[in-house]
Amino acid sequence: METLYISLIVLLFLLAIADLVVGVSNDAVNFLNSAIGSKAVPMRTILIVAGLGVLVGAVFSSGLMEVARKGIFNPEMFFFDEIIIIFLAVLITDILLLDFFNSIGIPTSTTVSVVFELLGAAVVISLLKLYERGEGFGGLEQFINVEKASEISFGILISVFIAFGVGAVVQFISRLIFSFDYHKKLKYIGGLYGGVSLSAITYFILLKGTNSITFLDQNVVEQVLENKLWIIGFSFLFWTVISQMLIQVFRFHILKVIVVLGTFALALAFAGNDLVNFIGVSIAAWQSFILWQEAFLASGVLPSQFLMDGLSGEVQTPAYLLVIAGAIMVVTLWFSSKAQYVVQTGVNLGRQGEGQERFKPNALSRTVVRYSVFVGQTFSQVLSDPVQDKINNRFSYPEKAFSYKKGVAKPAFDLLRASVNLVLASILISLATSYTLPLSTTYVTFMVAMGTSFGDRAWGRESAVYRVAGVFNVIGSWIATAAIAFTAAGLLSLIIWFGSYYAIAVLLILALFSIVRSAIRHSKRVKYERDHKKFNKTDIITINEITKESSENIVKIISGVNDLLLDVVNNLGYHDLSRLKKSLKTQEELELIIDELKDNIFYYIKSLEDTNVEASKFYVLTLDYLQDMVQSLAYITRSSHTHVSNNHKNLKFSQIRDLKSVQRDLDEVYNELVKAFQSSEFDSIQTLITDEKRVLDKISDLLQKQIDRIRDTENSPKNSKLYFGILLETKNLTKTSIALLELFKEYYEEARQEF
Repeated sequence: METLYISLIVLLFLLAIADLVVGVSNDAVNFLNSAIGSKAVPMRTILIVAGLGVLVGAVFSSGLMEVARKGIFNPEMFFFDEIIIIFLAVLITDILLLDFFNSIGIPTSTTVSVVFELLGAAVVISLLKLYERGEGFGGLEQFINVEKASEISFGILISVFIAFGVGAVVQFISRLIFSFDYHKKLKYIGGLYGGVSLSAITYFILLKGTNSITFLDQNVVEQVLENKLWIIGFSFLFWTVISQMLIQVFRFHILKVIVVLGTFALALAFAGNDLVNFIGVSIAAWQSFILWQEAFLASGVLPSQFLMDGLSGEVQTPAYLLVIAGAIMVVTLWFSSKAQYVVQTGVNLGRQGEGQERFKPNALSRTVVRYSVFVGQTFSQVLSDPVQDKINNRFSYPEKAFSYKKGVAKPAFDLLRASVNLVLASILISLATSYTLPLSTTYVTFMVAMGTSFGDRAWGRESAVYRVAGVFNVIGSWIATAAIAFTAAGLLSLIIWFGSYYAIAVLLILALFSIVRSAIRHSKRVKYERDHKKFNKTDIITINEITKESSENIVKIISGVNDLLLDVVNNLGYHDLSRLKKSLKTQEELELIIDELKDNIFYYIKSLEDTNVEASKFYVLTLDYLQDMVQSLAYITRSSHTHVSNNHKNLKFSQIRDLKSVQRDLDEVYNELVKAFQSSEFDSIQTLITDEKRVLDKISDLLQKQIDRIRDTENSPKNSKLYFGILLETKNLTKTSIALLELFKEYYEEARQEF
């Protein structure tokens, strides 16, 4: 029996390592957003600073895993075997839940997930115990710390609205003071700004440290808490002087200093606070095992007879476990691609200016934006025109505000906003800590970033509906986190209760399968995005570069069109609905690529040199022809899917044979076309045009052949409609590709002259 439970404890620690990996991947958004979005320092430096913060925070963590042991449920009401079931259910659920949110790039709260997982598992086990005793469910309160769970939920909810509101107001005032051209003002008042910011960060680190570091004397902790106003005042004076010296004497960029130190501070707090969310459950299980083992050796008490009242006391976690956990967190921070994917969500939603939007607008976001515009217009009527002009001037940023090296992506927002993000998050978390108010560091940091982007007018009329939809999606996922965590952990604990060790084995296999599948899908998505990465829109300034970019687009689209046409014709011949559904997804991907290219037309044209404006017409026409080809294929794909989905008669063998014949001819032409554009050898364009015209003649013959069939033998209107539709759209597709080649042939001569 003892060996069995040792195996379960080892299993729980292995799960804790997996939980650390997925947890850090999600929570990295807390402290990386501002530094990465503003490009304050190189990425390597950001990761080094954040890694040091994580390592220091983990090492100096208190090691008191209170939430996991007694924050949500009353451990003295549960036996050892029941506690182990709760902890197993929580860890399996947490890994799967966080990995899911990492895969879709949504930052969620590890605090909320672990709290509601513990709550869900404990509630289910409590109800089972009450049922076995024959008692009513009214006795649930003796098992569950309802007051604590309610306090945490309410505190987290309130912190979301406060963080957004405070972020918007402070950023608006900061921009009014500094504007986007803040460099001159920083020479004079940068010391004051640095004093405020760095003293806030210092107090944040000090407050979190006194709450976490166990070797500090209690008198020191009390002195810090009692004299916090003096500490803040002295820090302000000290950092104001230091900041002014850094600016005037050493020519340091004070905002970069603030961003770097703020990143370190939030990383430290993250490790010190959220470590409990990752290893707290496993540590609590291990401590439970030690308590039971001692009792078992002394009196032979069974796991089902040993109450866990020993968890109610304070039990320290060994320092070496904290060091190991910190090291795993740092390694994950450096190598997790999912962490970078989650970070990009916050960065993209808060970026300044336009660009590709990740989230689609919905009815709620449209309504909110519409009424916000109305309120803004109403409020603007109260202000005089000179005042409005003055405010607008502070928020109009010159291009140089976001200038960057050619070929390198520009910062998503400037250093001023990045510093405000970090300082405000530090202040809000510090205040909540000093007043022992519950909050989620993920929610606070994310909503501060969203508030500052709103207050900075980053959400313009062109992007607001997408950004608001994104914020609502993230908030919706937070609500889902609590509901899913509670339900899933409760369900798993129920399965383990009745299924015992067999259920544990099956659940672990399913969890492993789910994580591996998620990793494979994520790897494919990263590869797809890398392969489809477009030319930097700000780099295309000459007709030669336009020609190169257009060649890449043509290869990408025509290869996709050719492959998809082959799949659709084959799947239609087999009357295979499942494969036609996959063809529909491929078609949607092609349409998405076209939409992204057209979204960037404005930027391509704007970046062209004045002498090459004519090239913009070439680029626009190229995209127009590619879009027409994709639209023709969309009709073929969707009508084929609808035909098979409605269980209409199969096309006749002769019809499928004719369609395949046309497809083979086009396949030969398109393969040669792709080779020509990949190698930039365009001398064969005229030959390709001639070959495609022969395909047109063949399609015309097949159309006449089908007309004769209808008059003689054809008796299926649905088949005729589908067959005619496919031939006509294939004809349009071929005509469009001919027009595209003729256009490219015309402009190729001009591009060759530039060489």
